[in-house]
Parts: sequence; C-alpha cells; structure tokens
Amino acid sequence: MLAAYEATVNDAFVLAWKVASCSIANMVELARKDHQEQEGRRPSLVDEAYAALKEAIRNTAFPPGYQGSEQEIAVRLGMSRTPVHEAIIRLQEDGLVRVLAKRGVLICPLAPEDIREIYEVLIAIEAMAAELLAALPEPERIAASDELEAANAEMDAALAQDDLRRWADADDRFHRLLVERCGNGRLRRVAQTVTDQAHRARMLTLKLRSRPSGAAASHRRILAAIRAGDVAQAQLEARAHRVGARDELVPLIKDIGLRHM
Repeated sequence: MLAAYEATVNDAFVLAWKVASCSIANMVELARKDHQEQEGRRPSLVDEAYAALKEAIRNTAFPPGYQGSEQEIAVRLGMSRTPVHEAIIRLQEDGLVRVLAKRGVLICPLAPEDIREIYEVLIAIEAMAAELLAALPEPERIAASDELEAANAEMDAALAQDDLRRWADADDRFHRLLVERCGNGRLRRVAQTVTDQAHRARMLTLKLRSRPSGAAASHRRILAAIRAGDVAQAQLEARAHRVGARDELVPLIKDIGLRHM
C-alpha cells in the first residue's frame, strides 16, 4: 500500500514538472494581464516578474524545494534578470522563497504542520470575510454574490469534464473573491500569502484526494447565507467549509508520508 502511495506521489510531482515545461510562458502572459486588470494600469517589469513567478510557484511549475540561480529563473520566465531579482526580494518577504547566499534561490517547502497552521489562519479570515460580506448593503452584497456564483458554476463545469486543474483555479477564484469583496483591505492583504500557500498544497495533492464533489455544494450554502444577509450563518458556513478542507488535507499529507511539499 505504501509503495502504491509513493508511486502516486511521484506521479504527481512528475506531472508538475511536465506541466512546468510548457506552461510558464502562459503563466507570464496571464499574470501580466491579471495584474494589469487589478491595478488598472500598465504594470512595471518588476510587477510582471513578481506576478509571473508567484503564479509559477503557486501552480508548482517551480515546485517546493526547487533551487536555482536568479539567471536560470529569469531564463525560464523569459524575462531579464534585474526585474526577476527585485521580484524575488518581494517573494522572500511573502515567505514563498528564500535567497541563499551564493547558492541561488530556494522555493520554500511546506511541512504538514505548516499546512495545518495555514488552514487555521484561512478559517479565521474567510469566516470573517463571509460575515462582512453578508453585512454589506444589498446592492453590493448581491453583486459580490453574483461573482461568487459564477466561480462556483465554473467549478461545476470543470468537474463535469474531469478537469481538476480548471476546477482548482475556479475554487481558488471563489475563495479570493470571498475575501476581496468583503470591503476590508487589511484582511485581503493578510490573506494573500496564506492563500497562495494553500493553493500550492492543493495543486500538489489534487490527484491524491477524493473527488471534490462536495465543495460546490458547500460554497452554495455560504452563498445562500450571504445573499440573505444572514451574518451568523454566513460566518458559520464559511468556517465549516475550511475546517472540512483542513481535516481532509492534513491527515492525507501525513498518511502518505510527505514531510515537505
């Protein structure tokens, strides 16, 4: 049984590397467009490098434990070294990379205990975000709910086609919107790093977990409470949803023997 688990884990990492070889250029372009849309301006080269490298880390194109020089990373991103250097400094502040003196850059791995702590932070943040969303004036609340519902519909469509990567992207979008639309900018900034780290763990274990058929239904319960302006129920449903994810993911990581990811 352990051998079968190890083979599955190895397959997941091999898949990550195969995807990396053909997707980093796409990630650069998508990150550039996404950053421009969010900021409402043309991003600088440093902004583009930061967004592209973070996206590559989030989606395991640069997997946990990867170590390389700034020049190597710049080549893989198709960018010049100077903006990549500045981006790496920002990502180190985010806790996603570590700069090693004379040894390049390390993509910080996460231990099972790190994942547990990350989810505990997310539980608190998203429960509060759902509460704040449900307390917004009705026009803002409904507009945010419509966006969340669109992300949830994308999850359903992706799962119907067995496209787990597309499902994970839509799920990530739902959770980001939940925090971004709650009206608290500080909460959003606190959530950013732990959300990136949780997404990376989810991508690495996507094919090892049970089919995520219940996630969209759980999201719908959160949405129903937000639409109704039921503050207490929205907080309760959002908390229960992330608690369930933590209680599935952390034991799985431990059971299959992953010490770092």
